Amino acid sequence: MSEDLTMMSATELVASYRKKRVSPVAVIRSVLDRIQAYNDALNAFCLVDEEYAMASAKAAEDRWEKGKPIGLVDGVPTTIKDTYLVKGWPARRGSLTSPDDPCEEDAAAPARLREHGAVLIGKTTTPEFGWKAVTDSRLTGITRNPWNTERTPGGSSGGACVAAATGMGALHLGGDGAGSIRIPAAFCGVYGFKANYGRVPVYPQLAPGTLTHLGPATRTVTDAALMLTVIAEPDTRDWLALPYEKRDYRMGLEEGVRDLHIGFSKNFGYADVDPEIADLAVKATAVFEDLGAVVEEADPGFQNPRHAFDVYYYSLFTYMLEGMSDQERNLLDPGLVEIAEEGKRFGVRDLMDAEMTRAAIARQMDRFHQTYDLLISPQVPLAAFEAGVEFPRDSGMQRWLDWSPFTYPFNFTGQPTATVPCGFNHEGLPIAIQIVGPRFAEHIVLRASRAYESVHPFIMPPLPNAT
Repeated sequence: MSEDLTMMSATELVASYRKKRVSPVAVIRSVLDRIQAYNDALNAFCLVDEEYAMASAKAAEDRWEKGKPIGLVDGVPTTIKDTYLVKGWPARRGSLTSPDDPCEEDAAAPARLREHGAVLIGKTTTPEFGWKAVTDSRLTGITRNPWNTERTPGGSSGGACVAAATGMGALHLGGDGAGSIRIPAAFCGVYGFKANYGRVPVYPQLAPGTLTHLGPATRTVTDAALMLTVIAEPDTRDWLALPYEKRDYRMGLEEGVRDLHIGFSKNFGYADVDPEIADLAVKATAVFEDLGAVVEEADPGFQNPRHAFDVYYYSLFTYMLEGMSDQERNLLDPGLVEIAEEGKRFGVRDLMDAEMTRAAIARQMDRFHQTYDLLISPQVPLAAFEAGVEFPRDSGMQRWLDWSPFTYPFNFTGQPTATVPCGFNHEGLPIAIQIVGPRFAEHIVLRASRAYESVHPFIMPPLPNAT
């Protein structure tokens, strides 16, 4: 157990509250002090509500003193990505076009966290409407990687993953429409989890469609399982949510991987991967063999669905920006305007073809999982690059999706996936693998993640110079 209150896991905090070894008030005060000391250097938060956090901490402390906590995460410092509604706080979504009026209701996941006693301390940064996999916007500026502040933390849940890595909260709610939890988790060296689509109710939808999954960014697998247990509780406002399965996702975490058959792919048969990252992924996969799993090289068996995903993804932003005035559009990130304009080129036939491609990939992954319990791959094929740009300079790339070939296919299929930190490159930047499970099998992905973590605990960064 860490002696630093800010780096204690949610699981440790709850156990310590129960034994009255640690005070929620002291924990929240320490976390707020950490934010005050380091947020200027990292820009993980766009809103911190110190008054509310301290009042919530005092209420939690009173409940623990009476032995009557109200939920699984009572008194745990928690953050919410700024794409989601929190009652009493604005939801700017990284955009100058969004009003700064306080929201009148909680979104689904923040509501569940609040009901379980989580201390909501603030909102984390995101690019405008979460459109890209790096975190900067005209509203909030550039968010920076805690391992090297000249590098990007990834996105769009970049602020959440920076906060997780640096002890600015224990539980962090992110969203993933094309990799937006998994990518920054990989770049920041934390654990990121995307549950099966529909497992975590989503309300309101930021955009139409069925790509965006909500999930945790945490420093440990057990904390992610704890948070998933809370946010997977039902909310009638999401008509696409799965039937509620009352389950504690911490159960079975220590069962290991001896009964699992794992397919490993370096590149899915179509992606360009930095050789150093591919080598680290191979070494990480060998750990599962050492732990008793059967591992074979196996590509997932589908062609790159990039064009189909572009059709679907860009069209969503075309719809979102429809009706904006020229004055409002001039305030937007130019890259967002570009993909929304490109989306106008796609017609009904293009969208239907994209939907058919999506269905074909989903069927192929169902077939894949008839043989393999899990698919493992690199999470991102390159390490964190310069902060403030969409893609590495002089790379020949045109959009961020060019450098993230392993993420968006599983937003199409809706499968549960996790980012598992697996080491560092020659520059000392975090590298991660992705674990993909069959539909509805979050427990298997979590169990395999925990098996790896049990022999290779995740390492958090040294703190940058305070400003």
